[in-house]
Amino acid sequence: MAFKCGLAIILALAIVSMANAGDPDILSDFVVPFNVTPDPNFFTYTGFRVLVGEEPLTAFKVIKASLAEFPALNGQSVSYAVLQYPAGTVNPPHTHPRSAELLLLIEGALEVGFVDTTNKLYTQTLQVGDMFVFPKGLIHYQYNADPKNLAFAISAFGSANAGTVSVPNTVFNSTIDDTILALSFKTDVATIQKIKAGFAPKA
Repeated sequence: MAFKCGLAIILALAIVSMANAGDPDILSDFVVPFNVTPDPNFFTYTGFRVLVGEEPLTAFKVIKASLAEFPALNGQSVSYAVLQYPAGTVNPPHTHPRSAELLLLIEGALEVGFVDTTNKLYTQTLQVGDMFVFPKGLIHYQYNADPKNLAFAISAFGSANAGTVSVPNTVFNSTIDDTILALSFKTDVATIQKIKAGFAPKA
């Protein structure tokens, strides 16, 4: 009986711990880095000003306002990203291990999707004004299938540092042994090496 009670307590604590997972609560109004005196500039992020009058892009681009770029977000459990998709570009499959993502489409059209833990794919084609949520930690992507027009979106995250793990880059631009990758993807080492060459830094 004591064992069952102890097990029940451990399970209850584990559930409480999981429910509280995410950015830790802070014990002050805000967190200021050492040797910084807060003023209105500390709470202002100007990194998105580069979007004004920007030249047309040819490749997918993301500009983040997360903890690394905007230290005032420390402890606030929120961050943003602006995503630009020139015609025919993709934000490759990736995950955010510490947050869900709420995407709002501002311009163009966008094909989006995520895969759940049962390998079920959920896809949607978004129009301007549509929102789509990518659940925390699940692999997802966005694709601008329009051959001529830009798509533009804003994403909000429930973490100051959601993190991004790019699936293609993590797998093929790592030091995982080629034989292991070949076996995992049911192909040969030569094919893996050819794929890896596409991810090698350009000289």
